[in-house]
Amino acid sequence: MQKTYSMLTDFNVLPDTSRVWIYQANRSFTETELEEISKKLNVFLEQWTAHGSDLKAGFEIKYKRFIIIGLDQELASASGCSIDASVHFIQQLEKEYNIDLLDKMNVSYKQGEFVAYKTLVDFRKMAKQRAVSKNTIVFNNLVTNLAEYKENWEVPASESWHNRFLG
Repeated sequence: MQKTYSMLTDFNVLPDTSRVWIYQANRSFTETELEEISKKLNVFLEQWTAHGSDLKAGFEIKYKRFIIIGLDQELASASGCSIDASVHFIQQLEKEYNIDLLDKMNVSYKQGEFVAYKTLVDFRKMAKQRAVSKNTIVFNNLVTNLAEYKENWEVPASESWHNRFLG
């Protein structure tokens, strides 16, 4: 397999059609961790390959808790190999920082200025107890491209898949 280097691109200039992957942490990153993880992401994305095609990728970290990787698929789409490499990279971060980034059975939502993190079971219980409502701002980590990320990532629960728990 030929080794190529991706172009590390400013996340904010990636086209809206770019694919996104969102990894939510089960706790906030410290300032030191943010700095280290950003450096590691830079190195990883610069080396990220897709069978001889140049990838144009970027990232951002939001609320000290979410790692968002964007990939412009106009030049080349991510192969299975590339996706495996990115998951492996995220797993390494999990081990190194003792955090959970891949568990999809958890929910992040806003409580005022803070981002709270609960299991789906706890979120359901809170919905029943009316501790969260249709207006609670949730993070829809199922968005697949940059346009959806900009428009539908941070939304009231009534506009997300979370709505089914809010009877």
